[in-house]
Amino acid sequence: MRGATALSHSCVAVLAFLTTVSLVKAEDAYRYYTWTVTYGTASPLGVPQQVILINGQFPGPRLDLVTNDNIILNVINKLDAPFLLTWNGIKQRKNSWQDGVLGTNCPIPPNTNFTYKFQTKDQIGTYSYFPSTLWHRAAGGFGGLNVYARSVIPVPYPKPAEDFTLLIGDWYKTSHKTLQQYLDLGKSLPIPDGILINGKTQSTFSGDQGKTYMFRVSNVGLSTSFNFRIQGHRLKLVEVEGSHVVQNMYDSLDVHVGQSLSALVTLDQPPKDYYIVASTRFTKAVLTAAAVLHYTSSHNPVSGPFPAAPADEISWSMNQARTLRWNLTANAARPNPQGSFHYGKITTTRTFVFANSAPLVNGKQRYTVNRVSYINADTPPKLADYFNIPGVFSTDSIQNSPSEGPAILATAVVPVSLHEFIEVVFQNNENTLQSWHLDGYDFWVVGYGSGQWTSASKKTYNLDDALTRHTAQVYPNSWTAILISLDNQGMWNMRSAIWERQYLGQQFYLRVFNPIRSLANEYDIPSNVLLCGKAVGRHP
Repeated sequence: MRGATALSHSCVAVLAFLTTVSLVKAEDAYRYYTWTVTYGTASPLGVPQQVILINGQFPGPRLDLVTNDNIILNVINKLDAPFLLTWNGIKQRKNSWQDGVLGTNCPIPPNTNFTYKFQTKDQIGTYSYFPSTLWHRAAGGFGGLNVYARSVIPVPYPKPAEDFTLLIGDWYKTSHKTLQQYLDLGKSLPIPDGILINGKTQSTFSGDQGKTYMFRVSNVGLSTSFNFRIQGHRLKLVEVEGSHVVQNMYDSLDVHVGQSLSALVTLDQPPKDYYIVASTRFTKAVLTAAAVLHYTSSHNPVSGPFPAAPADEISWSMNQARTLRWNLTANAARPNPQGSFHYGKITTTRTFVFANSAPLVNGKQRYTVNRVSYINADTPPKLADYFNIPGVFSTDSIQNSPSEGPAILATAVVPVSLHEFIEVVFQNNENTLQSWHLDGYDFWVVGYGSGQWTSASKKTYNLDDALTRHTAQVYPNSWTAILISLDNQGMWNMRSAIWERQYLGQQFYLRVFNPIRSLANEYDIPSNVLLCGKAVGRHP
């Protein structure tokens, strides 16, 4: 009997373990999608033009996901050119093979397909996706990507009555192929022709008086920041690029290229219609788009002037950026507080100062990082690194700090080691606002300042509750400092989010490396990997 009792207890224990495992696994769902990418005709600014459709939609389908979902997404390319999608802000843990940029992936040839396989590991927030190849981004192919918390993880605000996703960005009437020709000839692009909200110049968002709604706002444009505001209403900021923030109230918010945020809006005004406004910032000519916030009980159409954007753009915007603080008492995608990692007490291993510039190279407009203008190789550096193919990229072209001299062209890779903790300063000596993005990571934005960064600038850093995000703006003739914990092995793109600058060289790759190959550090090359350039014919 004792043996039977022990066996019974063992069976119960095993069943309990298996039940626990199944409950854990149950939330790590698999979601399957098939997206067909085609050309179509639309008139976003009233003029018919060729756009990129995904499953016939412009913008593309919205991805509503849950933390730790496994995504199996088959992209069928029906365009006349190679194509890739990149997932803006999704960390791709240990998996730069799925990053969807030309340094890590061969593009999908016309009339073929590629299946992305990735996980929204330990993320909650507002993100987006867009094409990374050629100048496709100017034709569409972008969409919203929202990651919601698992049921066992609370978020630090009541559930809103509804979510509204707003994809806002500048737009050209000129075809994307013509725009690309301008750049290939060494010319800068003219100012955009307008601003779109969800691919339109007129959109309506409806809600009930007294209820609170979530506005998920992403800047999916090519070049311009915008100020977002709603007539007669205040914005309670709750999340920025996957981080819960201290919930301050704002009359308006600056959103820079590549950035996303979420704000709660309570419909607490008399029932009528109100303007939702986005207008460009840091531009000589101000472009404005307006949508409508419609109270369901309203019988009065929208009226009155647009609410004005704040003046003193640079100082106002920089001061607002400094008010964005990490909510250290809120859970992250895991149940521990998101502020439990005391980043400000960690000694940095290295400091990099990356300065942008806009020189002419061989009579053509280029953009550089520390005098190096990136050129895409026919073999992705990630594949060249894996197969030990020499001569594809250089690891010594970009120096750790700016220096004098002529600009050069190179497929530039900056080598760093897994588990380093580095300081990166973006130095902007130009009169235009910059926006920088790092794939595969978020980072602490610890400081903004005017003029030249020096080591004394460290005294102004926020080392307590700086916000983590994946994109950071750098104001004209100013600097921005970030701290990065290099815990995600792979080849990761650090680039200008301003697409003309990225296309003409203001980017490079961080090679986060450990010489011991281990699945604990990085997933192996996928079985469906596309091979191109010098990697053709090689076997994973």
